[in-house]
Amino acid sequence: MAETSLPSPLRNELRETLRLAAPLAAANLLQMLVYAIDVIFVARLGETALAASSLATTLFGLMMWCTIGLTGACAPLIAAELGRRRHAVREVRRSVRMALWLAVACGLLAMAVAAKGEALLRLTGQDAEVSRQAGRFLEILLWATIPNIMAGVLRNFVSALGRPVFATGITALAILVNALGNYVFVFGHFGAPVMGLDGSALSSVLTAFAMLGAYVLAIRADRRLRRYHLFGRWWRAEWARLRDLLRIGLPIALIILAEGGLFSSAAFLMGLIGQAQLAGHTVALQVAALAFQIPFGIGQAATIRVGYHFGAGNHAAVGHAGKAALLMALVYMALPAALMIGAPRFVLGLYVDPAAPQNAAMVGFAVQYLAIAAAFQLFDGMQAVLAGALRGLQDTRVPMLLALAGYWLCGFATSAVLGFLTPLGGYGVWLGLAVGLIIVSALLGQRWWRRERLGLVPDWRD
Repeated sequence: MAETSLPSPLRNELRETLRLAAPLAAANLLQMLVYAIDVIFVARLGETALAASSLATTLFGLMMWCTIGLTGACAPLIAAELGRRRHAVREVRRSVRMALWLAVACGLLAMAVAAKGEALLRLTGQDAEVSRQAGRFLEILLWATIPNIMAGVLRNFVSALGRPVFATGITALAILVNALGNYVFVFGHFGAPVMGLDGSALSSVLTAFAMLGAYVLAIRADRRLRRYHLFGRWWRAEWARLRDLLRIGLPIALIILAEGGLFSSAAFLMGLIGQAQLAGHTVALQVAALAFQIPFGIGQAATIRVGYHFGAGNHAAVGHAGKAALLMALVYMALPAALMIGAPRFVLGLYVDPAAPQNAAMVGFAVQYLAIAAAFQLFDGMQAVLAGALRGLQDTRVPMLLALAGYWLCGFATSAVLGFLTPLGGYGVWLGLAVGLIIVSALLGQRWWRRERLGLVPDWRD
């Protein structure tokens, strides 16, 4: 009787994955609320300001996701080191130190790109006034680059070490800081000047520094995390570990660039179709991105759980970890899909007032786009979890090639053709997004299920 009541390995893995994924997903949702606060305040400045901030944050966000993905290669390395249980403190410290080095180097490069934001947007054919405002926005926002990337590294560290709730709490703090900053600087409260769009950018910079400072304080305060002495001898180079980070992280960054670039390109395509379509796309994408944060958090948990078992050389546990994460994502994604189809105006109301006459065109387009977003929710969740599981196996190069093919050869091509060569317009652009997600999820799924035959899970104990 006692033996039959014991949980199965899969049930155990479901519990462990949920324990890790829940705070990570909550942190992701809260991070989206940080971004949503900017949209809520900027939307009150008018359609042009919203379009400018949309293009600016699209470019900036794409660089942030790529660089955080590159430095995030420390997560599977940390997990594998913990799974191997050999000199874990020293090895984990090396991974985090080199990831912080990369954060600074990549941040400087991203800042240089952001400084040329207006020129880059003009090259894509965007409206001159929208490009000017977006460029000014980026000139302020670029100062958030390095603290954002460094905070991402420390988030991976605390999560892999079993403290994902720190990420939740710190992101909740960021919401308060950003809301207060927008309130003070956008409209000029508490004696501050009225800065409009520039005030929202300044608020984002202050929020980035607040998050980084909070992670440093949390790590120093926690007994388990403090023993890793992350900030000691930070000048010491570990070139072999840096090469490992680049080997794993560069393909991750390119995968993110492929997917993020697809959605960013969709924003630029929408800008060429019309400002109302771009505004509708911005709001609908915010809703879809909000729903995506749960499977994204599950994918992050899958990276850590799969990576831990990968380091321990436990083939069966690797499979259970991936299966548990996929089951969780599939069950969840039905909920946002149902809301997008059954109550689109309700979910849009999280960001804008659907009843306001000035929002009529924007909301009309957004409702159309949400219908497609509902259709591809399942595949979006699957590709996020599958990519995370493969990262846990430190398998990133081939998934990068699969993502490039699926998102660009199929997804972007479909968006461009349907958006500009048919009467579908923005609706056709979103159909192309769905095509890219479906194909990539199928390709990554095939690779995951063939992991044994492909030799992706060698036994480290042999």
